[in-house]
Amino acid sequence: MSEKQALGDTTLNEDQTKGNGVDLENHVKLDEAGDAVQCADNQSQLDGHEALRPTRLYKRRWMIVLLFSSYSLCNSFQWIQYGIINNIFMKFYNVDAFTIDWMSMIYMLTYIPFIFPVTWLLDKKGLRVIALVATALNCAGTWIKVASVKPNLFAVTFLGQFCCSCAQVFILGMPSRIASVWFGSEEVSTACSIGVFGNQLGIAIGFLVPPILVPNVDDLDELAHHISIMFYITAGVATLLFILVIFVFQERPKLPPTQAQATARSIPSEQYSYTASILRLLRNKPFILLIITYGLNVGCFYAVGTLLNRMIIEHYPGEEVNAGRIGLTIVIAGMVGSLICGIWLDKTKTYKQTTLAVYFMSLVGMIVYAATLNLGHLWVVFITAGTLGFFMTGYLPLGFEFAVELTYPESEGTSSGLLNCSAQVFGIIFTICQGKIMDSFGTLAGNIFLCVFLLIGTIMTGKNYLTLKHIDSVPFVT
Repeated sequence: MSEKQALGDTTLNEDQTKGNGVDLENHVKLDEAGDAVQCADNQSQLDGHEALRPTRLYKRRWMIVLLFSSYSLCNSFQWIQYGIINNIFMKFYNVDAFTIDWMSMIYMLTYIPFIFPVTWLLDKKGLRVIALVATALNCAGTWIKVASVKPNLFAVTFLGQFCCSCAQVFILGMPSRIASVWFGSEEVSTACSIGVFGNQLGIAIGFLVPPILVPNVDDLDELAHHISIMFYITAGVATLLFILVIFVFQERPKLPPTQAQATARSIPSEQYSYTASILRLLRNKPFILLIITYGLNVGCFYAVGTLLNRMIIEHYPGEEVNAGRIGLTIVIAGMVGSLICGIWLDKTKTYKQTTLAVYFMSLVGMIVYAATLNLGHLWVVFITAGTLGFFMTGYLPLGFEFAVELTYPESEGTSSGLLNCSAQVFGIIFTICQGKIMDSFGTLAGNIFLCVFLLIGTIMTGKNYLTLKHIDSVPFVT
């Protein structure tokens, strides 16, 4: 949230709070534990506002966001690990392409009914409970998949993927909450980008590693061996992360990082109504437009990621490994875009302008990618796919942070949950429709289908920009 939402910021870095005594400049006394405590005599009014509350930045905040980013990585890796070698799993389990597509789409479908109870649980129980449930479900899903490496056990591997998809519901809405609970006002966009970064890196590894670990061989016993290695590695990482969350992940810092968080803590929990918050958000017209446009953009990304193997193999037969590398290029470029956008927002706070510019460039990137896919030059596909990824995937943290700005002081988990729910709905629709269009008319027609909806999203984002450009303060809740 921006500085204009808070009364001011008296954040203390740990370097400023070493030792005991009194900091006369800030009227802050330091106790023996090194925690900042507001002096009793600092009760004066500042510019007509209430006295500032004590705040502090803890070094642990970086450990928290990196741990979250790590288990988000482990979970998102599994989203695409089937789809990127679609043809190999079709052969191993003797199922059709659409069935394997559902191994990715189950992540989207599961999110829709569960997001509202999960965001309610996040508001009621806090970050630590959500982190524990997420890593426990993810860990359980990976071990179920370890037991599914036989051609007649597709139902078991689907169950494991379902558990991991449930874990994702507890993960996707957390970056903005962690950023606001742990980080200072000049760091929240960067911290949110780091949180999203883990999810993107997991998808990148999910594109790259499965084609390397699971080669396209005809011997099913040898294929089972390769698949088993991939599943055991994933299960080992998931188990380690679950243990780390148990011992390391902390609910929130002892002192809040910003005045806005200090104010939020002072509100009694019984005064908060989750249902009323949802209703207020649904009356916020700029936020509703953002929900739709975010869903269109990210839904297109989900469709491209799920169907990438089919698109590349159609034009470049036998290039499963390069299909994974192209997916990696898309996501790595997007990760760079996310970090740049996060830093840019922290410095400029130009949410409306940046969102519109990145959305428009996502449309341009999709048009260029669609037009060049069938030229017969893989190096061209790498370049155009990377450009598409830079803007389309780079849009993810922009949507989260813009939502926080539009909906303050509503819960970040609730606004993020609604954004992600929209993305899952459009992701399922676009993946199914594009897959059917590709089967009937080819990949170019399928990609043009996505371009049309990105154009609609760009127009709607422009309309939102025009609506908000004369509004300089938040909240925008009507």
